Amino acid sequence: MNTIGIIGAGQMGSGIAQVFAAAGYPVHILDVSEDRLAAGVLAISKNFDRQVSRGKLSEADKLAALGRITTGTQYTAFTQSDLVIEAATENEALKREIFKTLVPYLKPEAIVASNTSSISITRLAAATDRPGKFIGMHFMNPVPVMQLVELIRGIATDEDTFASVRTLAESLGKTVAVSEDFPAFIVNRILLPMINEAIYTLYEGVGSVVAIDTAMKLGANHPMGPLELADFIGLDTCLAIMQVLHDGLSDTKYRPCPLLVKYVEAGWLGRKAGRGFYDYRGEKPVPTR
Repeated sequence: MNTIGIIGAGQMGSGIAQVFAAAGYPVHILDVSEDRLAAGVLAISKNFDRQVSRGKLSEADKLAALGRITTGTQYTAFTQSDLVIEAATENEALKREIFKTLVPYLKPEAIVASNTSSISITRLAAATDRPGKFIGMHFMNPVPVMQLVELIRGIATDEDTFASVRTLAESLGKTVAVSEDFPAFIVNRILLPMINEAIYTLYEGVGSVVAIDTAMKLGANHPMGPLELADFIGLDTCLAIMQVLHDGLSDTKYRPCPLLVKYVEAGWLGRKAGRGFYDYRGEKPVPTR
C-alpha cells in the first residue's frame, strides 16, 4: 500500500496523517471544511516543529513529510488510494454515512479501515461494498507518541486484508495488538469502565477531583489521573464508548455515570471545550467541582 487517505482532520486524523507522512507515505486528508483542514495541518506542523527542537527530526525531513500531505473536501481525491482510514467522531450513524459516500470512489482493491475505538467492525463493514476489505485500525491518542495500534477483524475481513494492514502498521514503528470484534475491543473495554467508576467516585462524594486523580497517579502509578485522562479523551467520546458497552453487553456495570451525562449535556467536554472535570481557561487547570 502506497497511497493513504484519511477522513477527518481532528486530533486523531491529523495524528494518523502525521505518522504516515513521517514514514514516507503520501497522505490525503479529507474534512468538511477548509478551516478544519488548515487547523489539522497546523497541528501536524507544530508537532513536527517540537520534534525538530528536540533533535528527533531534521528540518529537511520535516519539510519532506509536510510535502507528502495534501488536503481537500471532495471524495474524488480517493480514487487511487490503497487504504482509506476513517477517523471521524465516535458516532455510528455518521461513520456509516461516510462509508456510503466513500465507496463509489474507491478502486476495487482498496482497503477501508475505521479508527473507531468501540463500534462493531462487522456492522460498519456491512455499510460498504467490501466487507472482506474492511478492518478496524484503532490508533491510540496522541498518535505520534503512543506505540499501540489495535487491529480488529470483522466477521468477513479477509486474511490478506488483515496481514497487509498489520504489516503496514508495523512499518510505522507501531506495535500491534489483535482484538476480537466485541464492544470497545481491548483497551477501552478495560479503560473506560475504570474512568466511569472514577466519575461515580466523584458523583457519590467518595473523593474530590484532585484526591481521585492523585490517588490513582501515586497509588497505582498511572501517568494521568482518570478524570484528567477523561478530559484529555473528551467526555463526549467517553460517554459514547460507555453507551456502546452498555448497549452491546446489556450489563448494568457499564451504565454511564449520570454526572458524565450531565457534563456532556452542559458542553463541558474536557480540554477541547476549555472545561470538563478541570477548568482549562486560566493559567493552569483547576477542578470545576
